[in-house]
Amino acid sequence: MFDIKPQFIVSDDNEPVSVILDIQTFHKIEAIIEDYGLDRFMDEADDDEPLSVSEAREYYTTLKKKA
Repeated sequence: MFDIKPQFIVSDDNEPVSVILDIQTFHKIEAIIEDYGLDRFMDEADDDEPLSVSEAREYYTTLKKKA
């Protein structure tokens, strides 16, 4: 893994209320979360039946119309 060096912002009561991360650490965490989400999505999609070519074209046509 990698070393996270957080900095904390505290309230007047000395209670932590926020965390500051350097941008490089933030980007690493963001990439890990995105990879995890993609992995979950791919696992869920494994049970789906693949579309035929005509079904796929029809599906993508409807997506283009929505955009």
